[in-house]
Order: sequence, then C-alpha cells, then structure tokens
Amino acid sequence: ARHSITLSTSKMAGADGDDSLYPIAVLIDELRNEDVQPPLESLATVEETVVRDKAVESLRKISQEHSPVDLEVHFEPLVKRLASGDWFTSRTSACGLFSVCYPRVSSTVKAEIRQHFRTLCSDDTPMVRRAAASKLGEFAKVLELDYVKSDIISLFTALASDEQDSVRLLAVEACVSIATLLPQEDLETLVMPTLRQAAEDKSWRVRYMVADKFSELQKAVGPEITKNDLVPAFQNLLKDCEAEVRAAAANKVKEFCENLPEDSREQIIMTHILPCVKELVSDTNQHVKSALASVIMGLSTILGKDNTVEHLLPLFLAQLKDECPEVRLNIISNLDCVNEVIGIRQLSQSLLPAIVELAEDAKWRVRLAIIEYMPLLAGQLGVEFFDEKLNTLCMAWLIDHVYAIREAATCNLMKLVEKFGAEWAQNTIVPKVLGMANDPNYLHRMTTLFCINALSEACGQDITTKQMLPVVLKMSNDQVANVRFNVAKSLQKIGPVLDSNALQSEVKPVLEKLATDTDMDVKYFAQEAISGKLVFPPPAAETSLYVRFYRSGKPDDHAVFLSSSTNQLVNE
Repeated sequence: ARHSITLSTSKMAGADGDDSLYPIAVLIDELRNEDVQPPLESLATVEETVVRDKAVESLRKISQEHSPVDLEVHFEPLVKRLASGDWFTSRTSACGLFSVCYPRVSSTVKAEIRQHFRTLCSDDTPMVRRAAASKLGEFAKVLELDYVKSDIISLFTALASDEQDSVRLLAVEACVSIATLLPQEDLETLVMPTLRQAAEDKSWRVRYMVADKFSELQKAVGPEITKNDLVPAFQNLLKDCEAEVRAAAANKVKEFCENLPEDSREQIIMTHILPCVKELVSDTNQHVKSALASVIMGLSTILGKDNTVEHLLPLFLAQLKDECPEVRLNIISNLDCVNEVIGIRQLSQSLLPAIVELAEDAKWRVRLAIIEYMPLLAGQLGVEFFDEKLNTLCMAWLIDHVYAIREAATCNLMKLVEKFGAEWAQNTIVPKVLGMANDPNYLHRMTTLFCINALSEACGQDITTKQMLPVVLKMSNDQVANVRFNVAKSLQKIGPVLDSNALQSEVKPVLEKLATDTDMDVKYFAQEAISGKLVFPPPAAETSLYVRFYRSGKPDDHAVFLSSSTNQLVNE
C-alpha cells in the first residue's frame, strides 16, 4: 500500500522550493514501502554523516506505516542487515532503528533485536559504540521493565566504563531516561554506582555532561537520593578543577536548589551549596563567574528576604563590581528576582557605578545589552532616580558612534515614555531630542527624526503636532539629502498621529516641495508619502474633513472624519 508519509515529501519539497528534490518526491509518491527501502538502506551506509542521518530519519518514519506483519517481513530484515554490516557506517545507522520496530514485533524477533543491540554496544569501533550509547535511553523506553533491569543496566554500566570518553559521556545522557523507568528501590543498586563513578570520571568532558544533565538527573532519582548522593556530587562539580565543569554546574545552581526537597531545602542550600557559591563569585575564570551571575539572583526567591539580605546581597554587590562586564550585565539583567524579595533600593548605590561602566564599555554589544535592560531598571528604580542618575546616559546613547546603539537608544526612549507617560516625556525627553535637530553632525540630526518616529504615537497628537512637527518641517531644508529624505519618511510615519488641519496646511506643502527635490532619493520618498501612504483631506471649508490612511498601497480598515463642529475625530 502507498503511504501518507511519502505524499508529504512532495508537498514539503514544493513548499521549500527545492526543485531538485521535486521529481524524486513525485516518484516516491508512486512507490511502495518495499520499493523505497532499498535505496534508503543503501544511503544509510554511506560515509557522509548528514546523508546517513537523513536516511535513518526516513526509515524511522516509514516503519510507522508498516503493519506488525509487514514490519517483520520487510523492515526487521533491513535492520538486521545494517546491524551486521561490514562497514561501521551501516552499524551506526542500525542503532537508530531498533527502538521504532521493537514495540510491534513478536517476542522472538524482540529477542533478536535485543541481541543485536547488545552486540553493537560492545562493537570494536568507537563510532558504533557512540551511536549505541546515544540511543540507549531511547531503546530502554520501549523495552519491558524486566529487560531494562537485565539487559539495559549491564549495557549502561559497560558503556559508562568504556575506554573512550566520548562513549562514556553519552552513557550519562542515557542515565536520565533509564532512571525514570526504574522503581525508586532499584535506583540505588542499579544506577547510582555508575552515576557516582561518572561524576568523578577522569575525563572533564564526562564530568561536564553530568553537570549539564544534573537537574534532569535530580528529578529522575527523587528527593532521598538527591539528599544523600547528588548534593555531595554537586558540591564536587562546583569545585571541579576544570573551569568548563564549574561553569556548567554553576548554571544549574538555581534549578538544583529549586528542586531540592522543600522540608530540607534551606538547610541544604545554606550548609552545602552557598559556601561553594561564595567561592565561585571570586573564581579565576570569567565564564564561571558569568554563568553564576546569570542564575544567582534566583536564589533570593528561594531563600527569602532575611537570608538574601544577610548572605546573598554581599555576593550581588561583589559581582556588580566585577572586572568582567558580562558578570555585571548578568546581575543587572536579573534584578527583577531581587526586586520581588527585598526591593532594588538596597542595591541602587552599587548599581549606578556598574550601569555607568557598562553604558560606556568599549564593546558596543555590552552597551547594547544594558540599553535593552534600561526600561526594566527604570521601572524598578522609579522615575525620580531615573531622572537624576540615568537620564543623561540614555541621551548619550543617542549620539553613540555605532548605529545599532543609536537605534536601540531610540527604542529605549519609546519604552520609557510608555512606562512614565506623555507628560514626563514632554518635560524631560522631548526638549532634549528636539535640541539635537541643530547638531552639526547630520547623523545626530537624523537620530532626532528616528526618535520622533518612535515617540509620536506614545506622546499623542497634541505633543506631536505642536512640538515635534515644526522641527520636522524645519529640517526639510537641511543641506544633507539623507536628512531630507528621512524628513519625508518621518512625515509619512507620524501622519496618522497628526490632525487633518496640520496634514493639509503644513505637511502637504512640504512633501510637495520635497517631491521636486534635486536628489532622487528625496524625491522618491516624498512622492511615496504623498501617493502611497497618505491621502490628504479636501480644503477645510467643507463640513467635515475626510482623512484616509493607506498601508502598503491599500486603504486602511476604516476612515477617520474630523467634524468641524465638534473638532473631534469620529471613526467610521
């Protein structure tokens, strides 16, 4: 029978626009599974890993389309051939196929599949053992519990003791799946000896994998084993001689602490984890400190106000003064955690120097990151603190020599106006932004226009029409063409915010003048604003002024009328 999975291939090829695959996809639509399998079997043996992986992926999908009988007749023999192939490539591919056919075959065939998998787990070639180790957890999930205990555990133990560390670290990954399958009483005897061994492995890559999977292992083994075995193991990983392992463990500190048994959580953290964390704050490796800084603030919600003030606050303050900008940045980016527990005021005196240093950092990506957190900081510190300490920084970013910083600073102002309101913007931000219109640097004058574009909607019609529009219109006479065509774009952008009188009497004449500009780009954007986006109202003598805004050359969903009698906008 033909199968729906093959039909989807041609649809996918067409959707992706890959014409080279389309004829093959059409052909496959007309083929049966027994026709498709031989070429896929051949592709599963080639040397190129990407091709092999795709062939195995296709075979796994095809296996789901077989009935149990067809699976034994057509598919299982293919898996056997790959598993006993001369080349390691075919044997590695076979490892990915056992789990998809095992659940739906007879007990006799199941026994054969288990035997083949056992054989591949002890294959002479490390690449095959790696492939088997990577699929061990997946295979364990489809086995009966008795066979998990009798077969999988012995394979897991053997692979976790393999001479190749690349095999051992994959066995650690499988440990998570295996532990979730076993009853609690079996974990201590069947899994934990091997896991303890992996946590102290001579290869840092294996220890790194243990650290990376620690939270998942913790959930799999349960609270009692966590208290007795994983807490000491986690301490050792946090003190590991390799920085990569310490960094991986540091990344898991918050999650590990969250998952500790509630009745003993605080005691374990204060006695066993916090001393290690204190050492990591002054670690010699910046990646370790940065990893810790990204999660340490989360401990405040776990430990509560008193412990945070007494034990964590000194660590936060130390990290805010760290020489590494990433450390300071990670602390600042997670301030919301502390704000919920103790409020941010206790950090404000140390925050300010850290923010200033990051704001002026030589690396523009660091400056960019602190800009993105500024609205959050402003909301937590309050408008008074912001105006006094941070406003100057935000304005300085608008004239940064890197465009990405100027762009982000513009977006930052918009978010600040949304947070603090239009009245605050009118008194604090707008005058400074408009003052840049007279800056001798044309890039800074253009930034004024970008800010107006961003702020017009948040500030509202009154501020935009009375304060911003005159500046934009004046800039239409700028000597630099780039500024003039950005004036046209700005008028197009703020048009929907303006009242119809301003559109007709002030905006339209300026755009018509720019449409005759000597510069081709200025002319283009002015004409686009006139014809493509805004249709100006008829003269004001009529009873009502009709304004329709266009987007992408099409009328908007509704028209807007300005009644001359009430001077109010009415939506239709």
